[in-house]
Amino acid sequence: MKEGKVSFEEIMEKLESIAQDLEKGDLSLEESIEKFEEGMKLSKECSKILENAEKKINILIENEDTIKEESFVSTEE
Repeated sequence: MKEGKVSFEEIMEKLESIAQDLEKGDLSLEESIEKFEEGMKLSKECSKILENAEKKINILIENEDTIKEESFVSTEE
């Protein structure tokens, strides 16, 4: 991964790699725990990215001849 801001897609690729490593079963217990911890940190980072994206989403609604911008409100919690 590159320095600075990491993309959601890059984090997801890293998570997939970690999951594959854990599924192989070739790691020691200590290595497995380290991978799991890294995966949890990456998962939290993904959640933050998704939360920020959700906050930025705006829905454009055509209302007669004008376009009205409304904030997206999630109904899921």
